[in-house]
Amino acid sequence: MIMTACVTGADYGLGLELVAELLNRGCTVYAGRYATEDNVALMELKARCEGKLFTVHMDVSQDESVRTATDWIVERTDSIDLLINNAARLGDIQKTIFDELQFQEMLDVYNVNAVGPLRVTNALLGRILQSDGKLILNISSEAGSIGDCYRTNWFAYSMSKAALNMQTALLHNQLYPLGGKLLSVHPGWVQTHMQGKLDSAATYTPAEAAGHILKLTDEPGRYVSDKPAYVDLLGNFLNW
Repeated sequence: MIMTACVTGADYGLGLELVAELLNRGCTVYAGRYATEDNVALMELKARCEGKLFTVHMDVSQDESVRTATDWIVERTDSIDLLINNAARLGDIQKTIFDELQFQEMLDVYNVNAVGPLRVTNALLGRILQSDGKLILNISSEAGSIGDCYRTNWFAYSMSKAALNMQTALLHNQLYPLGGKLLSVHPGWVQTHMQGKLDSAATYTPAEAAGHILKLTDEPGRYVSDKPAYVDLLGNFLNW
């Protein structure tokens, strides 16, 4: 049973709804937000779930920000049953190899989406391994699948999510013998503002996607074995 969780990218969208659903389940949640202050939604959750939600500024692209935030977290809890690495950037999804590409933007996206989760996991690993859950859930994407790739662009996002999937596999190889459980999860097509406006045509609301994703955490052993797991929010296995 998950008693204590940490979620990154908790300011809005999927991250916010993951926090809300974990609180509904009675969990204590440490929420890393990109903003320096709580927004209205986080303040409302704090008021509703007094003593259960703790928020801290965490820019996963910055070493010092992650160190400061995770030091603050480990001072307040002895264990973390579930870490959800959710913070992400989309980057340009229009340009192809025939266009003038913005390589610095690609590096910035990669820093958030691929290196960011590794920073957080590295910093919190001691608390994760001290827990009963020992579950690390990386919010990936079907765009990170090399086997099922059909796009001709989305360079930054797709490449960063493929790298995140490799991170899941590498960590699984080291942590599975210690009881650790790793999941790469495609959250579905979610109604978010990642493209600068609400993607209202998407299949799932953030709350719906969060509900499905957290159902996966009820039976992580169903997906995790001696091989790492890459699944969608409904538990269907994806091609790496």
